[in-house]
Amino acid sequence: MNAVVPLPDGRVHVSLPELIALRARVARAPAPPVVSRVQRSGQRPGRLHGRGMDYAESRVYQAGDDVRRMDWRLTARSGVAHTKLFQEEREGRLLILLDSNASMRFGTRARFKSVQAARAAAMAAWYAVRGGDRVGVLAFGGQRQLLRPMGGSRGALGVAGAIAAWDALPPGADETLSSALQRAGRLMHGASRVLLVSDGFAVDEAARGRMLGLVGKAQVSVLTVADALELAEPPAGRYPFAHGGVHYDVVLQGDRQRAEFARTLGDGVRRLSALATGLNLRAHTIDTTADPLDAIVALLGTGRAR
Repeated sequence: MNAVVPLPDGRVHVSLPELIALRARVARAPAPPVVSRVQRSGQRPGRLHGRGMDYAESRVYQAGDDVRRMDWRLTARSGVAHTKLFQEEREGRLLILLDSNASMRFGTRARFKSVQAARAAAMAAWYAVRGGDRVGVLAFGGQRQLLRPMGGSRGALGVAGAIAAWDALPPGADETLSSALQRAGRLMHGASRVLLVSDGFAVDEAARGRMLGLVGKAQVSVLTVADALELAEPPAGRYPFAHGGVHYDVVLQGDRQRAEFARTLGDGVRRLSALATGLNLRAHTIDTTADPLDAIVALLGTGRAR
């Protein structure tokens, strides 16, 4: 029997065309901050025209330039000596740590949390490469896969394509945040920044210690993705739910019943917020109806998140 391929509708499943189209939305946002050319303790290195491995551009030859870096093709075409400039190997790298646990496949407004997380991750990728950074993504939970950081449009497109492909795969077993952070510490590939995108239900007791270890290696930011029912106590009423093809109704009437329901659903948000606050990390929370761009700019730009 052939497997059923999920429809990439942008609500329950990730739509790759939408993730790619978000590039235009990011292009209208304030530009990423200009990073100083001087590396300071505790800051990510700047982008330099040094003697790294990645070609940046060519310019007219100047006295003192290394003749081994001559751009002979451009020199021949233009009749003017040109030399190649290379981007330093230590330029900024962003690793997106994306939650793919089963709890992410839930939503009562606009889209699933998993889809909103994918949109936020894609925006982060487009924003990072716009500033000249490399970007990669490490999925944890139902999918445990890594796309190493790459630069330019290729990097952002790679992130978008990987997220869409992983979303279409059958989910595996859940994973704790501490386990994910441990893997991230081993698989950072020189990342100077880490953006965690999660609903918080994976947070466990060991996560704080693992996060401390990660903070020692990179600047860590946290984006919590939540459903509206996880952020506020619901009004009285009947709420239809579906899980595993089974449909059922949850009737909420009394104050105590609604408060307990809200407490249970909001547990992930509380745990992740407490973790971020306790370690003084940049953090932001969005629901499934929000435009993630403001949060991404706040987390990856110069200002503190709201």
